[in-house]
Amino acid sequence: MNFADLDLSNQLQYAIDDLGFKTPTPIQHEAFPVIRSGKDVVGIAQTGTGKTFAYMLPILRDFSFLKTQHPRILVLVPTRELVIQAVDEIEKLAKYLNVRVLGVYGGTNINTQKQAIAQGQDIIVATPGRLYDLALSNVLKLKTIQKLVIDEVDVMLDLGFRFQLMNIFDLLPDKRQNILFSATMTEDVAVLIDDFFKNPEKISIAVSGTPLENITQIGYNVPNFFTKVNLLHHLLKDKTKYNKVLIFVAYKRTADLLFKHLEPFFGNESCVIHSNKTQNYRIRSIRQFDEGFNRILLATDVMARGLDFDNVSHVINFDTPDFPENYMHRIGRTGRAENEGTAILLSTEKEQLYKTQIETLMDYKILLADFPKEVDISDVLTDDERPREENEQSKNRTGIEYIPGEAFHDKIEKNSKVNLGGSYRRDIAKKYKKPKTRGDKNYNKRNKK
Repeated sequence: MNFADLDLSNQLQYAIDDLGFKTPTPIQHEAFPVIRSGKDVVGIAQTGTGKTFAYMLPILRDFSFLKTQHPRILVLVPTRELVIQAVDEIEKLAKYLNVRVLGVYGGTNINTQKQAIAQGQDIIVATPGRLYDLALSNVLKLKTIQKLVIDEVDVMLDLGFRFQLMNIFDLLPDKRQNILFSATMTEDVAVLIDDFFKNPEKISIAVSGTPLENITQIGYNVPNFFTKVNLLHHLLKDKTKYNKVLIFVAYKRTADLLFKHLEPFFGNESCVIHSNKTQNYRIRSIRQFDEGFNRILLATDVMARGLDFDNVSHVINFDTPDFPENYMHRIGRTGRAENEGTAILLSTEKEQLYKTQIETLMDYKILLADFPKEVDISDVLTDDERPREENEQSKNRTGIEYIPGEAFHDKIEKNSKVNLGGSYRRDIAKKYKKPKTRGDKNYNKRNKK
């Protein structure tokens, strides 16, 4: 099957041809007729399956231009990076259509966004927080919304946007089409669907836990952090093979520490994104990696969730995620659009349990590779890797179990006295007492002699 079989408009077909796409992905093929029917839709698909085009193709297929100020289509995504990416994808599809698209997110001047909305928009792509702020300002009217799309809803709920989502639902018209996409069907997602969706049709493609066939998965058993760094240096030297590498870490401090050790060797080729980086820095790093100026991108799970990069050759899991589904989200960044990709998992002894859980979820055994002989095994440990004293006492003095040591004995009598200052200060204070009338401007009027 190809895109011509989807009954696309000529304008959409021209845009697809310009992009060089021939065959729709399974989620695009399955979702197209269902979304066009006007029913509520719930799509469960892994990252990398073409979800953005899956909901935008049928929406734009039946889109007709109306010269109205207020938007008719609302797309909600969890992060500002995803807003930028979604707007870019929509603009590519709407290249030959008369469609006004605007992305709004926090961290930028809200007045500029208000002015853009006031000029009239057809499609709004937004993060929940900034959208709610704009709706409360009465600049953005949501009663005209005909189609609501919530993408990466599981991430949205994980980030704590449930409150904003509930408030946004209250501002939307009752008569609308709801379209939801998620990588996983969590309990919170199920509750959201039950509360706000009307008999939705569910589409499940490449459900989380199903390993993608075009991704080769390799594992290395590594003793500690700095040995992982040494192994990473060894692998990344091959620039031809490792031509576009996405490295995942669990924590911001780990990302910064790893980048510190990579930068001297791959400074001009590497960049890093996490929530402590400024918005401009993150956007610039993503753009440089996507366009090929940098071949190495370090990222935390939250920041890279949902981001779409073309032609990623390798995904390296610098640490083993403690939630197996996060591993699936990570490796879904490579092997896209029927391309071959490689996922590498680095695991210490403490992380073996997480690795087993991942393999259980996938029902797949990750191939264990031999550790390269030329890579040095470091005996240097990070603070987190150093063993703690078994009988180490808690430093939290408010804890119930806390027992003060010898240094915390009762003070002797002479040291228990209150410091009233020197004798000179006390004498001066007695001599120059503050008048009782201080601050009372009417004292003399009331007490005339």
